[in-house]
Amino acid sequence: MTASIKVRSSGRLHMGFFDLHGGIGRKFGSIGVSLAEPALLIEACAAENLNVTGVASVPCTVLAKASAVAQQLITRLGLSGSVDLHVSQHIPEHAGLGSGTQIALAVGASISSLYHLNLSARQIAELSGRGRRSGIGIAAFEHGGLLIDGGRSISSDANAVPPLLARYHFPEEWTILLIFDATQPGIHGDQEKLGFNQLPVFPERVAAHLCRHVLMQAMPAIVERDLTAFGQSIQVLQQHIGDYFAPVQGGRYASKLVGEVLNYLQQAGVACFGQSSWGPTGFAIFENSSQAEQYARQLKTKFTDQALSWKICKANNHAADLIAES
Repeated sequence: MTASIKVRSSGRLHMGFFDLHGGIGRKFGSIGVSLAEPALLIEACAAENLNVTGVASVPCTVLAKASAVAQQLITRLGLSGSVDLHVSQHIPEHAGLGSGTQIALAVGASISSLYHLNLSARQIAELSGRGRRSGIGIAAFEHGGLLIDGGRSISSDANAVPPLLARYHFPEEWTILLIFDATQPGIHGDQEKLGFNQLPVFPERVAAHLCRHVLMQAMPAIVERDLTAFGQSIQVLQQHIGDYFAPVQGGRYASKLVGEVLNYLQQAGVACFGQSSWGPTGFAIFENSSQAEQYARQLKTKFTDQALSWKICKANNHAADLIAES
């Protein structure tokens, strides 16, 4: 048996769904990118009883989620032993960065490695109930990079993870600015389910329009490293999906503060920006680090509300790191 395992996985940007109509048998379908930061770091070893600890900066809610996932997987897999987990880094919760999925996958990968179960990320996701609408977080854990999934088959098992359709290496020089609002959590859990149930039928013509932008604009643009064209495609998704979700999240963007920043970036001519998932985290993508740093300085000067914070990072182009020690 493996003595211990370290798992490092990172957050992701969910840039938008492109078919919320579902009229031809599949629904959702999404595009996103794996981030190098913020990251989740878990150390695990086999134990007789479940024990979950963390450094002082890790919220107790993160530890509770890790514990619940571990217990769920141990029970479903019929294991006689358990696991000791220690969380030393975490991804902000309910921020639109996919923290819940990464906790589930990292804990599951730890258990799989410790007990030599050889579970894939997709299997762990299905066992833990993750990826029911979007497969971006699972693909980010497995592969990294820019990711496009095919949504969920309406007639399939509700636990089935959406298939990964395309994965691209995200340009190394492109730099991402994350915009956080500490005062407002993103929609999640029962509120998210209720929101989807209350929304009207998504127009089929708009779904077709968005699919065209992904296939004929975003995908060629990432291959040709054309940030302007890529950003134009993301803007089309952000505008239509943001406005569709507006009755649930209170506007095109969930956070008024982040929305003001994004509107400023639009007026400034920034090519690629938006909200990740239900927010409130916003993002902007620049050609290089110097551009990102320049805009970050401008934004910090102009937008001084203490609830706002900023992080410059890069995309992550590889799978989650698993380091085993015997």
